[in-house]
Parts: sequence; structure tokens; C-alpha cells
Amino acid sequence: MLRSMKELEGYDIGATDGDIGKLKDFYFDDASWVVRYLIVDTGSWLSSRKVLISPFSIDQTDGSYKKLWVKITKEQVKDSPDIDTDKPVSRQHEETYLKYYGYPLYWTGTGLWGDGIDPRMAVRGFPVAGPSPEVQAEMHRVLAEADAAGHRDDDPHLRSCTAMVGYKVHANDGEIGHVEGALIDDETWSLRYLIVNTSNWWLGHSVLIAPQWITGMSWTGATVSVDLSREAIKHAPPYDPSKALLRQQEVDIYKYHGRSGYWPMP
Repeated sequence: MLRSMKELEGYDIGATDGDIGKLKDFYFDDASWVVRYLIVDTGSWLSSRKVLISPFSIDQTDGSYKKLWVKITKEQVKDSPDIDTDKPVSRQHEETYLKYYGYPLYWTGTGLWGDGIDPRMAVRGFPVAGPSPEVQAEMHRVLAEADAAGHRDDDPHLRSCTAMVGYKVHANDGEIGHVEGALIDDETWSLRYLIVNTSNWWLGHSVLIAPQWITGMSWTGATVSVDLSREAIKHAPPYDPSKALLRQQEVDIYKYHGRSGYWPMP
């Protein structure tokens, strides 16, 4: 299901033995446009320490109660590697964090989440024909560690979703609006769309821009460049944040821009 970033912010995070805190922000990977971590304010029980929660931990999302349930304990969170969420998160920090929880390194394998297309699939895994599970596990461990060693100095490209709000959006023929938010897929944790407010040009008009149409981002200049004209954006199907986005509406958006959708075709 697609959920608004603004809707998710403030959700309670429930561990197996009690609440951890409230969701405040997301770190997303600007190379693959996938949320890699939730930033959670733990409140008084951990002196308002901010902790990272990986989507690998998420069990289910409850929109009715505005709550995300995670398959970890409060004690695990308390003893988790302390990472300063106000500073860039290095690959070494990520490795330490993921190994602490026993999660796979998402940058290994061919899927969005290592060997899976969503975090639950990557953690759960699937039986395959061939060597025994023990041998497969050892092979995977050796390959993963070798791959991780080769990527240890990589820039993880982690960015704050909240920091991106307000960025100016430039069409290929001029400025067109600003980033108002994002729609996040709560299964794969992909950022499916940026919500772009164009009200400076057309009153009350918001549209959706898929990351695949973005040609560049300037984090220092706070701008997003898209491969669309101002005229195309002006006449694009409007987005109503008060209503759930239906698949047919997504089809219409992609069809209007002459692009292929991200979902499997029949």
C-alpha cells in the first residue's frame, strides 16, 4: 500500500514487549529510492535518544491505530549501536547495525533488499534446490562478506526525507514548484512518488513525480530536476492527498507521461 510520508511521521513504533517511540523521519537511498531506515524518537525511556529501525524489522503497518509493529524487543533497541542520526551514516556504521540484528546486507545480491524484492522476503528467504541449507548459508556468508569488504568505503547515499521537503522542482524548461512530500510503498519501502506542489503557478494543484523521471538532484542547492516540461506537469492528473491513490490512477499518470509503470505487466 502507498502511504504518505506525512501520514507515517508520528506513527508509534511497537516492539514485541512495548512501544519504542515515534517515527520522526526516514533515511532513503538516493541511488535506488528505497527507505533504508526509520528514524525513531524514543522519548523519555531512552532520554529522547533517536534510533534507527530497519524495514527488515517491520512486521505490519496498522493505519487504523497509526502504528508500526516491529519484530524486535526494547532491550535490543536499548543495546543497539549508537548512531548519531544528525550526521551522515557510514557504510561501516550500517554493517555494524545490520550484523547486530542479524540482518543481511541490503547492498549485496540483485534485489532491492539483498536477495529479496522486499525486506520481509529477504529476511525470510526461500528454499531452493541444490546444496544443503547449511552449505548455502555458508556460501552466502562468504560471498556477502567479500562483497561487503569491496563496498566498505562506498558512499551509502542516505538522505533525509524530511530535509527534502521544500526543495524546488525544475522542469526541463523552468521552475515548476516544490517538493511537498512523498508516497512510500509499505511493502518494499520504495519511494514511489514525490508530491510536487505547483500552487505558485496553479492554485491548489499538486502532482506526482516518479523518481525514474528525475534527472538530477542538488543537495547543496536544494533542487530537483525532472525530465518533463512545465506544460506536461501543468496538465498532468492532479493528486488529491485526502484520498488513497488507486492503481488505475497510477496507470493514468504513467500513460499520460508515456512511461512504463513499475508494477508487473500482465
